[in-house]
Amino acid sequence: MTATTTANPAQRKVTRPRADALRNRERIVTAAREMFTEHGPYVPLDDIARRAGVGNATVYRNFPDRDALVREVVCSVMDRTSEAAEQALAQSGDAFEALERFVHTAADERISALCPMVSSTFDQNHPDLEAARERLERTVEEFMDRAKEAGQLRPDVGVGDLMVVVAQLSRPPAGTDCLVNDRFVHRHLQLFLDGLRAPARSVLPGTAVTVEDLRRPCD
Repeated sequence: MTATTTANPAQRKVTRPRADALRNRERIVTAAREMFTEHGPYVPLDDIARRAGVGNATVYRNFPDRDALVREVVCSVMDRTSEAAEQALAQSGDAFEALERFVHTAADERISALCPMVSSTFDQNHPDLEAARERLERTVEEFMDRAKEAGQLRPDVGVGDLMVVVAQLSRPPAGTDCLVNDRFVHRHLQLFLDGLRAPARSVLPGTAVTVEDLRRPCD
């Protein structure tokens, strides 16, 4: 008599998440992104669960602690911003158009409000965070280099210059409402982008700012 091999429960386990589980995770991340932007990273997780329309247990099943949820939100924002620029470059081959798409998408994603959340209280060297950050920086550097080679982008600006100005222009001024500021963000970002076009109309003081310059501690 031939023995029949029966898969044990571990072997039968399906590793791919169910569609409803993926939808719940996306809803949690979306709700968290909105609430972190509105109230900061310490908004109660129960409030995030309510906005996402899921139970508290679902939040903790996906994200064991606040750090994990903040990290996922920041990584997802950086990834979507990178994808927008990559798609623009693939569709048109125009590096400056990719730069414009990156800048406006970064503002829509509230990247200026979310990225500072990765402070000393979080693991800045987590592999997921490092991968998302490296992808973003590599993408921005690539289309800036290509725009310079094509004579579209003034040569005296660096990735750090772009990051600083995007963060500053997309952050609401003190004492103003975020939603009111939204009416002006893309207008002001486009003024900045027009100032990046070659040929340059003025000489910038100092030297181009790199990402490494941004990470260097203040004296």
